[in-house]
Amino acid sequence: MKLSQRTVRLTVQISLLVALAATSAFMLLRPYLGDTETIYKNGAVTEVVQQGPVTIEQVQWKLESLEEYTQLVDTEKKTISLDQPAGSVIILATIAITPLDGVKLGAGGFFCTAKLRDDRGNLWPSQDAFDFALPTRCSDDDHPFVRNKTGQLAQVYVVPKSAVPHLSGIQIENQSDYRRVLLTR
Repeated sequence: MKLSQRTVRLTVQISLLVALAATSAFMLLRPYLGDTETIYKNGAVTEVVQQGPVTIEQVQWKLESLEEYTQLVDTEKKTISLDQPAGSVIILATIAITPLDGVKLGAGGFFCTAKLRDDRGNLWPSQDAFDFALPTRCSDDDHPFVRNKTGQLAQVYVVPKSAVPHLSGIQIENQSDYRRVLLTR
């Protein structure tokens, strides 16, 4: 065999080896790198929007304010009872929310829950604050929402005082599209 034939043969073998190694690596890592369901289940934020508006499941969200309080009061100036351990503060998120065409209104309402998120990945669920001036749920009969009309929604969170400087915004999720949006201040 001539030297040029050996060189060509060696080049083809190396190229085939590189192609097989690349294909193997792709097939091995594909479920972890490109699978949107896995990425969603791991808690990754897919979109970051400053204040909004953003539309998720035919509901438009806009973060209006994110403020810190030591306690909340109702319309009669009485303290609203919350599960608030010592050393914690109340964060009140005021949200402009617009249910669009196709959203079910009435009994059961529609999904309008957001979680508070910090820059470390910690999440806090909202709490119900009964007798608060703004509704804390979309199924509140005292404050009904109207389709295609913007209404106010309050989300109440109790967080440790040490987490307040790290708060980044509220997180809204859509499980059917594997979409997680962070509305920042």
